[in-house]
Amino acid sequence: MVNRTENLDYILRQLMTDDGQQYAIPATLRDKQRMMRALMNIRQPIAASNEFLEAQNQELQMQAEERGVVTLESIAEANSKLSARACSLDLSRTLNSQLFLWQGDITRLKVDAIVNAANSQMLGCWAPLHNCIDNCIHSAAGIQLRQECYELMQAQEHDEPTGQAKITLGYNLPAKHVIHTVGPIIPQGSQPTKEQEAQLAACYRSCLDIADANLLKSIAFCCISTGVFNFPNLRAAEIAIATVKEWICAHHASSITQIIFNVFLDKDYDIYRRLLSEDSTAAPTD
Repeated sequence: MVNRTENLDYILRQLMTDDGQQYAIPATLRDKQRMMRALMNIRQPIAASNEFLEAQNQELQMQAEERGVVTLESIAEANSKLSARACSLDLSRTLNSQLFLWQGDITRLKVDAIVNAANSQMLGCWAPLHNCIDNCIHSAAGIQLRQECYELMQAQEHDEPTGQAKITLGYNLPAKHVIHTVGPIIPQGSQPTKEQEAQLAACYRSCLDIADANLLKSIAFCCISTGVFNFPNLRAAEIAIATVKEWICAHHASSITQIIFNVFLDKDYDIYRRLLSEDSTAAPTD
C-alpha cells in the first residue's frame, strides 16, 4: 500500500532537484499536490527515472479516480442523440455517427482521444497552476506528455503551424490519446478574419483526420481558440459544429463513431445546445 504523503514528498524532492531549486515542502495533501503541479508545469522536457515515473503515475492516477472518470456510456445516458441533420447522407446507414455535448473537465473523459488547444511550441503551458486547458491536460497526463511533444517538435524542427494537429499518448489521463492543435489567436477587441475562421475550421478537420488515420472511435473536442485566444464563443461554436458535420458527411467510412463537444462554461453549453438542436449551422469557411 502506497503511503501517499511519503510518495508526494519523494515526487516533490525529485522535481525540485530537476528545477535546481529548493523550497519548503508544505504540510497538507492539497498543498503538496498544488506544489507538484506547479513544479511539473515548469519542468524542462528531460528524462526521468523509472522510480520517479512510477511514483508520479501512482499519484496522478489516484487524483484521476478522485476527480471521477466519465465514460461514453454515462455521457450517452445524459445526452439525447444529436443527429447531423445538416448532412445529406443517411448517417444511420453510413457512419452511425453520434454527436454529444458534455460540460465538465475534459481530463475526466475516458475516450480514445481528447483535443488539446495547444500553442505553437506544443510543449504545454509553462505558467505554474495556470487554469488553461493546455496546463490542465499536461498536469493530469504527467511529465511524459511534455517529453513526447518535445521529441515530436525536435524531429519537426519548426513550430506547429496553425490549423494542424499532432497525436500523442494520454499517459495518466483516462483518454488513450491527446490530439494537440494550434488555433488562431485573435487580438483583444478584434473580430476574426476570414483567414482565421478558415484556420479554426482546419483545426477540427486536422484532429478528425489524425484520429481517423489512427483508427480511433471516439474523440472529445474542447472549445478551440476561445478563452485566452479570444475567438468569439458563438462564431467558434458555429464553425466547430458545421465543420464536424461536413467532415462526417465526407467520411462515411471513418472509424470515428462518437464525437463529443466538451464545454466548460455555462455560456458555451447554452450555445452548443442551441446550435446542435437546430436543423443547420453556419457553413465552415473554406
